[in-house]
Amino acid sequence: MMQADLSCQPMFYQIISLLLEVVTGVLSGACLLRLYMQHQRIPMSARSGNPLGRFVFALTDWLVLPLRRVLPAMGRWDTASLLSAYLLQLAQFMLLWLLAGANDGLFAVPILAGFGMVRLAISGLTGLLIVHAVLSWVQTASLMADLVERLCAPPLTPIRRLVPLIGGVDLSPLVLLVLLQVAAIVLGHLQGLMLLAA
Repeated sequence: MMQADLSCQPMFYQIISLLLEVVTGVLSGACLLRLYMQHQRIPMSARSGNPLGRFVFALTDWLVLPLRRVLPAMGRWDTASLLSAYLLQLAQFMLLWLLAGANDGLFAVPILAGFGMVRLAISGLTGLLIVHAVLSWVQTASLMADLVERLCAPPLTPIRRLVPLIGGVDLSPLVLLVLLQVAAIVLGHLQGLMLLAA
């Protein structure tokens, strides 16, 4: 009976870990998207008709607005949204550390939260690029297609200057996707090295 209890512990930890990753991933991702959309000056209010903006506000106002009272923006960068994303990642890794019952390694939690934020930004941009590619294939003229185009344009513009159209096909999204995958691999190795050094 004791052996059955011990085998359930890793399963319980995996389930909790998955649920935490999903919840904090969605909330942190929404905070990062809010940061990016505000930096790009994309209208997000209910009057703008931007459904994604309304969704992002609904998910993040509870944390971003109180932080904004004490943390001013830096130019076009909404530092409250950035800090909100980091605090959510920090909470996730702190809860996982507590659930694991670890006696040491607490110093690694803030490092893991920082790497988690960068990984989330890479994943979010990858998802945006895939949606952008699909929408460009079906040639839909909609508010959402225009919004995705505006969000993808800043990282794609420098690549479009370097990579010419081939047979009328824009390969810049593919190039950026490959670069993002390389960045994710490098990030994983850097995270491992920093945790070993710490």
